[in-house]
Amino acid sequence: MMKTAVYRKSHFNAAHRLHNPAWDSEKNQKIFGKCNNPNFHGHNYDLIVKVIGEIDPETGYVMDMKVLKDIVDEYVIERFDHKNLNLEVPEFANLNPTAENIAFVIWNILRSKINAALELTIILYETERNYVEFPA
Repeated sequence: MMKTAVYRKSHFNAAHRLHNPAWDSEKNQKIFGKCNNPNFHGHNYDLIVKVIGEIDPETGYVMDMKVLKDIVDEYVIERFDHKNLNLEVPEFANLNPTAENIAFVIWNILRSKINAALELTIILYETERNYVEFPA
C-alpha cells in the first residue's frame, strides 16, 4: 500500500512579542525590530496540519478528517486563537513565540493526539509570504 498525505487547514489570530530577556533593549530592537514592540503585535496565522500514512482498506481514510479537525480545533485553535501568546499560552512563558517555535509547540501538542503510526508535519503561515514547516 502506498502512503498518502491528507491536510487540514485552519486559521487563528494571535498577538506576540519577540524578545530575549537576556539581551538589552538595544539588541532586542536590532534583532527583532517591530516584532519587539513592548505592546505586542498580531498576526492572522494559517495553519496546515499534514498527516501521512497508509490508506485504511476498510475506511478508505488515512485519518478521518472530521477527527483531525476536532483535534486541531480543541487542542490548538481554542488554545491560541485571540490570545497573547507570551502572556496566555503556558508553552511560551520561557520560549520566544517565533513562527518556528509556534510550529514546534503545535507539533508537540498534536503529536500525542494523533496515531503515532502516522507522520505529522506542521506548516504555519505567519503572513502570506512567510511560513515555516516542522519538521523540515
